[in-house]
Amino acid sequence: MQPYGVVIERTMKRFFDSLSEKDRRRYAAVEAAKLGHGGVEYMAQVLGCDPKTIQRGREELEQPVDLAAGRVRKKGVDAGG
Repeated sequence: MQPYGVVIERTMKRFFDSLSEKDRRRYAAVEAAKLGHGGVEYMAQVLGCDPKTIQRGREELEQPVDLAAGRVRKKGVDAGG
């Protein structure tokens, strides 16, 4: 595994800190997966999070996504009534 440079690590950390908790887990998991072996430990160090957080993000990414979650209107309902 090839570590990132200091500037990239700082940029990643700044971005990570701007995300919601759920998005942090998933972002860390994606970055760790790109790095392969040793990626989880390295990203946990760079981002300042627990490796278990990254594992949880990985599990969340493997679950099917409900695209309708959080919708205001039910599918097929016209706003005009």
